[in-house]
Amino acid sequence: MAVSPIFYTMGQQIDLTEQSQGSFLLDSLQSPGISQLTAIARRIRRNSLHLPSIWQEAVDSIGTALGVSRCLLLTPDPQTQQLEIQAEFCQPSVTPFTSPLRPGSNGPWRSLFDLNQPLMLQDVQLQGEDLAVLWIFPTLYQNQANGYLCLQQVSAVPMPWPEETVLLLQELAEQTGMAIAHATLHRELKQDKKAAEDASRLKSEFLASTTHELRTPLNGIIGFLRLILDDMADSEEEKQEFIEEAYQSALLLLNLINDILDLAKIEAGNVDVELEAVDFLEVLQTIKNFVLPQAQNKGLTFNLNLPKIQSPLLIHGNYRWLLQIMLNIVGNALKFTQEGSITLTAEIIPRSIIWEDHEKPGLLKVSIADTGIGVSLEQQSKLFKKFVQIDGSHSRSYGGTGLGLVISQKLVEAMGGKVAFFSMGEGLGSTVTFTVLLDQIPTLTTSDTSLELDH
Repeated sequence: MAVSPIFYTMGQQIDLTEQSQGSFLLDSLQSPGISQLTAIARRIRRNSLHLPSIWQEAVDSIGTALGVSRCLLLTPDPQTQQLEIQAEFCQPSVTPFTSPLRPGSNGPWRSLFDLNQPLMLQDVQLQGEDLAVLWIFPTLYQNQANGYLCLQQVSAVPMPWPEETVLLLQELAEQTGMAIAHATLHRELKQDKKAAEDASRLKSEFLASTTHELRTPLNGIIGFLRLILDDMADSEEEKQEFIEEAYQSALLLLNLINDILDLAKIEAGNVDVELEAVDFLEVLQTIKNFVLPQAQNKGLTFNLNLPKIQSPLLIHGNYRWLLQIMLNIVGNALKFTQEGSITLTAEIIPRSIIWEDHEKPGLLKVSIADTGIGVSLEQQSKLFKKFVQIDGSHSRSYGGTGLGLVISQKLVEAMGGKVAFFSMGEGLGSTVTFTVLLDQIPTLTTSDTSLELDH
């Protein structure tokens, strides 16, 4: 149903800025009939499902039919609070606009934006031009505006616009709004379809890669056990080596399966556990026992930089999750570092934090830095995406499913922390940091004594 437009004589300069006094400047505009506007509506609806084409068809058809100085199709930008110009028609003597319009915050604009009612403004000065009359019609779909048709006329000969033309333009604006909505929906459906196809492709690639990764340790287990069963070992020592190799392959296979199962649980939302006070030193001791032998075998240095404290370092979390997070991150550092060092740093950040309606006194920030292969800047955005490995050649060279960081991120976030990755580029090493909530602030000391682990 058509709504009578709200009429305002503006008393200050606006930009869609606000304006100066003047006379009623509505000119002897052309007054198209019903058949002409109906034909315009049909062209807009049938134009295409291409949004820019619909915008341009609307302003060209309406601007030409009414003989206005300018016709704009505007859309609001919620971040900048501006009206972006999506399409523009203007007469040869009129200079096209090059920048967005900035509506004022007074009554007329609230009527347009909040009530979705047509608006007529007289004595408006747009971007430094002569005083003019503006007619603004919201393009509506299901009573919501998805754009605004703005008609501008600059003239010195006042003459009112016929009421039937205004009502027909309201109807035309609604037809335009429907066409815009259909084109927008079509575009969103195409984007959703592409996203689904991309996800399906990535899952297929991931499954193909994972199948290969699972077969590798499984073939190792079968091969070494076959050697033992066929009595191919030349000595007891070699037989023990075969058993050890089969055992290591079994552990690798178990870790790969656990990664996949963990991700499935996280995706299904089945990761709820009771969080409690966890002694970070206990977790760190296990990590040290895991890292040192492997680092020494590769000729790497393992460094620990720990805070100087006298009391236990208690975090609010889950022991198994924290251990898995650190094993994933440190395991990656070991895997991708062939020479140099791995450095684990823990830093206490005192700061009141509210998490799930509970106040915590601060954060523990843990950083694991390595001198390994690094990651190029353009590839870093892919690190925390499911089913994506950053480089196929790395996957073939180093193995693994590429899920370690994804799982770690999910578990850290479930404990109220965040994960970040830093690398200056390929060959320049990497640093992974994560935070966890402190259960209490430990007692600090200024002496040289600090948190120590067993040798």
